[in-house]
Amino acid sequence: MPDQVRPSRRPNGGRLPVAVVAAAFGVVLASLVPQIPEALRHAVGLTGARAPATVGLGDERKAKGSADAGDELPPAIRLDDGQIETAGIELAPVQDGTLTHRIIVPGTIVPNPDRITQVSVKLSATVAELRKKVGDSVAVGEVMAVLESRDVAAAKSEYLAARLTSELQKNLYERDKSLWDRRVIAEQLMLKSQSAIAQAKVNLDIARQKLIALGLAERDIAALPDQPETALRRQEILAPMAGRVVERKVDLGAAVGRDNLETQLFTIADLDRVWVELAVGPSDLPLVAEGQTVSVAAHGLTKRAIGKIVFISPILDRDTHSAHVVAEIANQDGNWRPGSLVAASVTIDERKVPFTVPASAVQSIGKTQVVFVRTADGFEKRVVMIGQSDDRLIEILSGVHAGETIAVSNTFALKAEFMKSFAED
Repeated sequence: MPDQVRPSRRPNGGRLPVAVVAAAFGVVLASLVPQIPEALRHAVGLTGARAPATVGLGDERKAKGSADAGDELPPAIRLDDGQIETAGIELAPVQDGTLTHRIIVPGTIVPNPDRITQVSVKLSATVAELRKKVGDSVAVGEVMAVLESRDVAAAKSEYLAARLTSELQKNLYERDKSLWDRRVIAEQLMLKSQSAIAQAKVNLDIARQKLIALGLAERDIAALPDQPETALRRQEILAPMAGRVVERKVDLGAAVGRDNLETQLFTIADLDRVWVELAVGPSDLPLVAEGQTVSVAAHGLTKRAIGKIVFISPILDRDTHSAHVVAEIANQDGNWRPGSLVAASVTIDERKVPFTVPASAVQSIGKTQVVFVRTADGFEKRVVMIGQSDDRLIEILSGVHAGETIAVSNTFALKAEFMKSFAED
């Protein structure tokens, strides 16, 4: 009988070397990972002939028997510009950046109270015309409605009569003054004329102030003497500010004014800038301060709005124990509608660092972190030491230099190819 071949015993108590385990893991990972684009598989040889790995520092570390699988991988793979573009690998330079730490809190879009006004009437009247509807834009001084009122007709008539009397008394005074200067009339008549013109002026001012109290502008009062009698009972309601009509409370022909009738006709809101009311819990409140930057996002909107905190209430809500915090954001495009629920990211700390890379650029191999640096022939694996990070950037303490170009997308596929190259070696 042939001699039986006995299995030899493995060194190290029967455990496989770390390099063999890493090699096997690379083969399985490269063949099974669904995220590796087909274009990248063809480019680097996952589906055909493999591009030769560059021999260098990685081989030296393998010869030394490093215990870290990341150190044992080949240092480079070959890819030209066309293959990189086909594989969808994005590149970016190593540069300085700002690490930002944030807290996320819920919020609600509300109008800025300083940019809302109520258009009201100050007399009993009937709505004769409505020239604006909900959603319309208005400019300052634009006519929104026309009312008909006996009160305004009486006030206009009183003003016109006082104006006529004032002009007449002015002419009489000028005549009496001329006669007094020539000593034709007595001083008593001159004094009487002075008193009459002063009283006429007072009556004119009273009539004018009554019209202003009823809502007439100076230009409307100046135009009264040239208006027909039929226009005396009509009063135009003007927009006191620019914005959009967000509410209309009356209909055509409605009675408005005194005696418990509706006095508010429209609500105008300037929504070019809106507020975001934030609910900040007591644990996060010490981190929040006026002037901090806020990034606002909402479901269904791809754009974000950037604003600043303008107010922090000194009183906590009795039920929720949260603080009322207000941020202001721009809204020229009208995307941020009052009443919308949003998520607000409040920047609580910012720190500028000299070397940063996108978080997607860093991969972990064994116990080390690596990036893939663009070289003339392809990519070089570079072991890096990382520092702090946020949700976008990672600080690099060592391993790369400013201006070096690295891969920032599809880096998981590059990692798989490096491990496959190591396994085949």
